[in-house]
Amino acid sequence: MAERDSLRGKVAVVGAADTAVGKVPQFSATGLCVDAARRALADAGIGKQQVDGLVTCNAFAEPYMYHAEAIAEYLQIDPRYCVTAVAGGGTTFSILQNAAAAIAAGVCETVLVTMADSLRSGLTREQAMLIQSSTGHPEFEIPYGPTVPAFYALIAQAHMHRYGTTPEQLAAVAVSGRKHAMRNPHAQMREPIEIADVLASRMIADPLHLLDCSLVSDGGAAVVLTSAERAGDHPHAPVYLLGFGEGHSHEHISQARSLTTSAAVESGRRAYRMAGLGPADMDLAWIYDCFTPVVLIELEDLGFCAKGEAGAFVAEGHTGLGGQLPMNTNGGLLSYCHPGNPGSLFGLTEAVFQLRHQAGERQVGGAETALVHGQGGIMSSHATVILGREAQ
Repeated sequence: MAERDSLRGKVAVVGAADTAVGKVPQFSATGLCVDAARRALADAGIGKQQVDGLVTCNAFAEPYMYHAEAIAEYLQIDPRYCVTAVAGGGTTFSILQNAAAAIAAGVCETVLVTMADSLRSGLTREQAMLIQSSTGHPEFEIPYGPTVPAFYALIAQAHMHRYGTTPEQLAAVAVSGRKHAMRNPHAQMREPIEIADVLASRMIADPLHLLDCSLVSDGGAAVVLTSAERAGDHPHAPVYLLGFGEGHSHEHISQARSLTTSAAVESGRRAYRMAGLGPADMDLAWIYDCFTPVVLIELEDLGFCAKGEAGAFVAEGHTGLGGQLPMNTNGGLLSYCHPGNPGSLFGLTEAVFQLRHQAGERQVGGAETALVHGQGGIMSSHATVILGREAQ
């Protein structure tokens, strides 16, 4: 009971914003981080001097040794709680639990989480390739030459071998995200695609085609967190943090105990337990979609499908508007944007817009609860957050 009640409903998101995404050459990575911060503060109806907690993540295009302190310096604020979160796609959601705990413990009152990078405009092709090729284990992986897509192709092949998943079912994930992006005027990619288009796109690492792979983007996003007691002091309806969970299984994919079951099992179970909810209670989900097979594994491990059934689940249209589980309604990393480490933060802002009922053409009718999930490394570190319109 103590775990369930520890943070459930005690902290709310009261401000959320995205910058422009895609190719945004007029801003550096730092400029995007600050722009996201200013937008989120305006959305929360507060000034920067009301912020006494700051969380950022480092940027590949413009790194700092002390990134959060550098952004605080740029903003000219002096936070009591100041954290540069570690790199990786799960960072955004795992750090939320720490920030919420800081608020609940009285360390600070108002935390600004702002993250950005400019992978598209701020890196040369050579720099980008170096990042892609330096991820693996220095002894057991890098000498064999795989890049990040090749690691995920290995995971895709394992799922296909074990469960009979087809390339068409992988492609259905990309098509689902694009259909949502077509309703989002801010998405980087909005042109319609079909299964055949995905399969006809350039092969990157068998079986992954170009359209099975997430975008390379500039962009930033930010949220403002405060206590449930203070949440009513802001202009928008608060969105409450109901459950958190993390799961960590390995650092390098060559050391993974399974290629088809991830630590999302543990992160989801812990988040559901704290929230007192289950998969059937979720009105929508944002699932980390750096590559199409990741989505299938995470849907299964988070309890939305039995193992081996996620390919058919997506192909049958259950992740579209009006479906059983509308998913990645902003377009996701495959069609909205993916600026690297900050990528999953766009899932949190989208969930906030959905639960405020502010998502326009892509709005999920009557949305009351949402699950957002991120993963870092090569299916290494997983973090799940459950949100709701009510504090329960």
